[in-house]
Amino acid sequence: MATQSEAFKTAVEDSKKLTKKPSDDQLLKLYALYKVGLGEDFSAATAPGAFDFKGKYKYRAWKEVVDEGISAESAQERYVALVEELKAELGYDATKEPEAVGK
Repeated sequence: MATQSEAFKTAVEDSKKLTKKPSDDQLLKLYALYKVGLGEDFSAATAPGAFDFKGKYKYRAWKEVVDEGISAESAQERYVALVEELKAELGYDATKEPEAVGK
């Protein structure tokens, strides 16, 4: 059985092989859980500029997950679960060339 970290790494790769693009809300949730799952320090992050609207949405989504007070391990578990939901909802092709998600 894979450790959570291995499952998280696999889910990150799987998220790039979805057959349909996730919605903006789904992408933001993936981004936020990914950042917390990696253990990145939100307090050290630079707030986006006034006209960086995409950056503001990502920053806000990350802050919401941080404010929940969940651990990196819990964020990884939620990330893996969300990717599994997206695979069922949007389709998944293991042979697909990975593409950047949310960029």
